[in-house]
Amino acid sequence: MTGTGARSARDEDRAGLWAHVGDRLIIGGATIDDAGRDGEIVGLHHADGTPPYDVRWSDTGRVSLVFPGPDARVHHFADSGAEAAAPRR
Repeated sequence: MTGTGARSARDEDRAGLWAHVGDRLIIGGATIDDAGRDGEIVGLHHADGTPPYDVRWSDTGRVSLVFPGPDARVHHFADSGAEAAAPRR
């Protein structure tokens, strides 16, 4: 499963779930009425961005070690530094 959002050319060739610190981990709910959970990825355990992740949950503020399942996805955010350096037309 691949994440969604902005990617660099180097990231295009990656398969599977991967992330950068600052990305958002979104986990689907277990039932129809369950909205699921989301949190900010605050730590990586592998240099290539593969799981597990340290996640700060938005609902509790707690950080936990997460091994994402098949209902998880990563929302990647654009690198704000690269956008600021690009000239506007």
